[in-house]
Amino acid sequence: MDLIIRCRFVENPPSPYDPFLMKSFQDLVQSRRQWIDENLTPWCKVASRKDLLLAEHEWQDLAGRPAPEMTLWKWAWERFPVLSQEGFHGIDETNPVVVTCQDGRIGQGYPDAGRSEGGLLFLIGEAGEVVGPFAIDEISTIESAK
Repeated sequence: MDLIIRCRFVENPPSPYDPFLMKSFQDLVQSRRQWIDENLTPWCKVASRKDLLLAEHEWQDLAGRPAPEMTLWKWAWERFPVLSQEGFHGIDETNPVVVTCQDGRIGQGYPDAGRSEGGLLFLIGEAGEVVGPFAIDEISTIESAK
């Protein structure tokens, strides 16, 4: 029976994360980086707010030491490109935006990265008033107001 199991193992190609393929620490690091790039980051860009909040509580187990606001929520908000900027680890506050929600609500103002957390986006309107919150799941589009 032991021989049959070994033959079955040989018949099936090893998965990309097969621990037997990781011969060095560098292989392990590369495998984790690949998983983050190919699985975790894309998932954050499409996951529901409910799932993102659940992931935030387990973030150290999933992603290691990085703070959720610097990774999980950054990646989640990247589904709206106007809110992200290359090399910046948070919501881009520099340009005014127009937020359109699925229920028809519209908000306009500058994104408030300090106030926006847990999948809720807040804006600062022209008169300095707080606009929002807008839950990430409720938002249809975010476009530049310029």
